[in-house]
Amino acid sequence: MDFGVVLQTNPPAARTVQLAKLAEAHGFSHVWTFDSHLLWQEPYVIHSAILAETNRVTVGPFVTNPATRDWTVTASVFATLNEMYGNRTICGIGRGDSAVRVTNGKPVTMKELRESIHVIRELGNSRPVEYNGATIRFPWSRGSELDVWVAAYGPLALKLTGEVGDGFILQLADLDIAAWMIKTVRDAAANVGRDPDTIAFCVAAPMYIGDDLHHMREQCRWFGGMVGNHVADIVAKYGHHGEVPEALTSYIAGRQGYDYNTHGKADNDHVDFVPDEIVDRFCILGTADEHIAKLEALRAIGVTQFAGYLQHDNKEETMRVYGETVIPALQSHLTAKS
Repeated sequence: MDFGVVLQTNPPAARTVQLAKLAEAHGFSHVWTFDSHLLWQEPYVIHSAILAETNRVTVGPFVTNPATRDWTVTASVFATLNEMYGNRTICGIGRGDSAVRVTNGKPVTMKELRESIHVIRELGNSRPVEYNGATIRFPWSRGSELDVWVAAYGPLALKLTGEVGDGFILQLADLDIAAWMIKTVRDAAANVGRDPDTIAFCVAAPMYIGDDLHHMREQCRWFGGMVGNHVADIVAKYGHHGEVPEALTSYIAGRQGYDYNTHGKADNDHVDFVPDEIVDRFCILGTADEHIAKLEALRAIGVTQFAGYLQHDNKEETMRVYGETVIPALQSHLTAKS
């Protein structure tokens, strides 16, 4: 299992770069950042600084979207960074959430998402692609390599992920929901002749090392609100008792709107509807042993990367314990089993 951190690009940018360097020092393989250019600083500028000051980590957005950014410009960013720093980028992409909703926009259609993935991946891998009736390529790009991982929750998005994604990003760490979604993606891949084992499965959730459960819950309750935005869209389309697990849909009954100005923040004041049970199920909280146990369970259902959100007051200590205890434990368990 690989390990990543998910950072917000809050000013000062030097702080984000510092956290990324710490993540590399503690053994994390990926550094992801939010991509919402109005709520936080422009991520790709900061990605360049992170790559310049690290040697090993892979860096990318968690997640970008096809609505606020031209697809060819997005691909050019990745191809350029790969030329500069040696194929250390990755593209996480979804239909669009905070970046589009904060300007009263709407997520793109599944068709647009599918097309954008193809265009970004082909150009990002130094290959030509058909776009707007023309064959285009980057004449300056040679040997660039780019995977595109798709963030999804609903049945249609999961199906699309299995059909075209290099990886699947699931933003919650509930074991039952993750098992259902991973199976849905794997089945979709098999149905179109793809080998499901070639797809990466990334679970992302707040990780907090500590022993004050009440404090940890309050620091991470925002995550249930963020997930609730996506769930509300799913419920609107499929209903509370559709094919999506009720464990995912039932908790948003008390949801009363959402303020994107506090999106992804520990002091979010629009998440009172999120019960403690959901915080515990969606996040990974507690001692190192408790983290290890849940991560082992996630790996057993097919998760290949855990990406931990660090939007709380214990960033450095959590990364330190992961680097010294959690990551080595998962790696030693894997060695023992092999």
